[in-house]
Amino acid sequence: MGRGLADASPHARAVFQEVDEALGQHLSRLMWEGPEEELTLTANAQPAIMAVSLAALRVLEQEAGLRLADKAMFVAGHSLGEYSALCAAGALGLADTARLLRRRGEAMQAAVAPGVGAMAALLGLGFEAVTAIAEEAAQGQVCAAANDNAPGQVVVSGHVEAVTRAMALARTRGARHSVLLPVSAPFHCALMAPAAEVMAEALAGAALLAPHMPLVANVTAAPVTDPAEIRDLLVAQVTGTVRWRESVLAMAEAGVTGFVELGGKVLGPMIRRITPEVPVIGALDMAGVEAMAKEL
Repeated sequence: MGRGLADASPHARAVFQEVDEALGQHLSRLMWEGPEEELTLTANAQPAIMAVSLAALRVLEQEAGLRLADKAMFVAGHSLGEYSALCAAGALGLADTARLLRRRGEAMQAAVAPGVGAMAALLGLGFEAVTAIAEEAAQGQVCAAANDNAPGQVVVSGHVEAVTRAMALARTRGARHSVLLPVSAPFHCALMAPAAEVMAEALAGAALLAPHMPLVANVTAAPVTDPAEIRDLLVAQVTGTVRWRESVLAMAEAGVTGFVELGGKVLGPMIRRITPEVPVIGALDMAGVEAMAKEL
């Protein structure tokens, strides 16, 4: 997880070192050596994923001479990726981003006791259909459409009993498949309200600047540059729906002619399903960064 970048580039190594120092932890060693069950804890996974994205960007900017501010109309990120996007756009410093994501992960993990909540992907149904299913399945508990990822790929989140009911309903409403996700908490639903309170306090004390280009926010699927509004949206995002499908459509409709995914390989396939006519390239390792530099 990012080790190839670190081995090949001093600029990538500097990113991982700064994140380690900010957290007072050898997170990079955990990323490269494990144990996996510790790395996948939300409090570790969130800053780790961010670090890989920013390492890939740092190599592009420092070694290939490709400045994000010169190339990008917008930045966007899926859930924790909004923090990575804001850091990439100059709105947050790297150390502050790492600390905020550590706090976010801890708060999300602590918000709901183990076994109380769940998330499930309902495949083959649209967002409106899944929203209606979630409302019907709630029955006095929490069940909500948490992630609108792509056409026919919507995730529900809430109490485990309500999510189980939603999965059963989805099968009767024509879902192609429904599957419980291996997550540690029910993210992006009302059960995360305690975590939203924690993040409101944490973000209030963070140095947040206007990004070099607009962020297309998860909860509105609309561009934003005002730091105060960004703070509010990051808090709302903890309990709100990640409107990724709408965000991608909004960027395409605004004139975006290509998407670049940094540090991962999850969003690219989603984007191809949403806007198959718009090319997507990604960079997860050094070879991908070098290929991206040539492409751009």
